[in-house]
Amino acid sequence: MIIIGIAGGTGSGKTTVVKSIVESLNADEVAILPLDSYYKDSSHVPVEERQSINFDHPNAFDWDLLRRHVAQLRCNTAIEQPVYSFITCTRQTETVHVEPRKVVIIEGILALSDPSLCSQMDLKIFVDADPDERLIRVIQRDVVERGRTAEAVMERYTKILKPMHLEFIEPAKRFADLIIPQGGYNRKAIEILKMYIEKIVGR
Repeated sequence: MIIIGIAGGTGSGKTTVVKSIVESLNADEVAILPLDSYYKDSSHVPVEERQSINFDHPNAFDWDLLRRHVAQLRCNTAIEQPVYSFITCTRQTETVHVEPRKVVIIEGILALSDPSLCSQMDLKIFVDADPDERLIRVIQRDVVERGRTAEAVMERYTKILKPMHLEFIEPAKRFADLIIPQGGYNRKAIEILKMYIEKIVGR
């Protein structure tokens, strides 16, 4: 088993990189652990206050549960991955059953920001991209998928996303074994990464 951490700023192209890796493997060879699934439950927070939660701060995540799940998968034990709703900002009652696989990918903005979690990884990747490109992708995603207005997204980017990126996400770059510049557009880097993973899994 190889456990891979893929981090990078919001809108950097992490999903594109993960998709490329998944497409190069068989479905029964890879499992994905999105960091977004491991946000702490906020059902105890008044509804009107939930939209002000800083989802880009390390304190927003349930690191203990994620580390425990990674350890279980390493020990060939299946897990029940949480499901988080960005609409209600709460953890749902249903879970996603995840079986141990040859390749386990932990993907999220702060995937390389927890030292203990990093110590469980065999390969650490940071997906880099121009800030302007990331902002455009964030606006497109949040308006369509999360029901926010473009104005609200830009305000959140200025007040939260950009400062958190500089404080927590960008510094994690130094822990990466591989940095992919130009995000999902860097086909050569992605192909090299895929070849490395295929070699590890014996393809």
